[in-house]
Amino acid sequence: MPGMRDIKRKINSVKNTQKITKAMKMVSAAKMRKAQDAMNAAKPYARKLTELVNSIGSRVSKEMHPFLQSKEEVKSIGVIVVSSDRGLCGAFNNNIIKTFSNFVRQHSDKQIKVITVGRKIDEFARKRKYNILDSYVTFGGRVRYDDAVAIGEKVNEYFISDEIDELYLIYNEFKSIVYQTPKVIKLLPVSLEESSEVDVVDYLFEPNPASLIKEILPKFLNFNIFSVLLESTAGEHGARMAAMDNATRNAGEFIRKLTLTYNKARQAAITKEILDIVNGAEALK
Repeated sequence: MPGMRDIKRKINSVKNTQKITKAMKMVSAAKMRKAQDAMNAAKPYARKLTELVNSIGSRVSKEMHPFLQSKEEVKSIGVIVVSSDRGLCGAFNNNIIKTFSNFVRQHSDKQIKVITVGRKIDEFARKRKYNILDSYVTFGGRVRYDDAVAIGEKVNEYFISDEIDELYLIYNEFKSIVYQTPKVIKLLPVSLEESSEVDVVDYLFEPNPASLIKEILPKFLNFNIFSVLLESTAGEHGARMAAMDNATRNAGEFIRKLTLTYNKARQAAITKEILDIVNGAEALK
């Protein structure tokens, strides 16, 4: 059994760790609320933008924009993979890495070209020597629309120049504060949903639908990327908050066990001293 001094030192060390994890949980909770508010604020615009693209896209020929055209033969696939820059967020990054690895295996007959967003997925992709087109690792949990535009402009160039034939997004979908699930969505070419029976009004567009679709589709791409970044950021803070909460509770349980061990060792030492005194007194008789 370790000495009382070693046990006491370990208890103090675990208590200090518990203070850190508790503080990290509180910081993540505050950041998550802000990220969740930003994510929810973006959803109505994203929904209306999707409706607008479907409405206008159904009125124009697919030849009007490259984003609407499916390639005859898909040779290369672009994948935007979103992770966090930092760890200590449970299985958040491992789930993304696992989903991305499965995606690569499922499309082994295609050339996979990766755009990494987040230091963790970038380190993984470089270690496995994947074909990385671009890397973005400096957002630091604060996503701006300009960041999404920068990624979207690069993707626009790659798709129009036939560098990639399709584009997919892999990210953690925010389900709840403590639950995020990896998701894979196809972003390019844009798949138009069939218009509902309610949408029977023949709108007058100014300028014409062909001109509008050319302006709207790049914004549609940028905002989809922006929405995914916001959702992933909210999920990251939620995952970190849950991980730090578990760590804090585990530290408390460990402190309880160490305290019990310390008390046993202290009691044993006291008993030993009493026995020594009694034995010494007996020897003097």
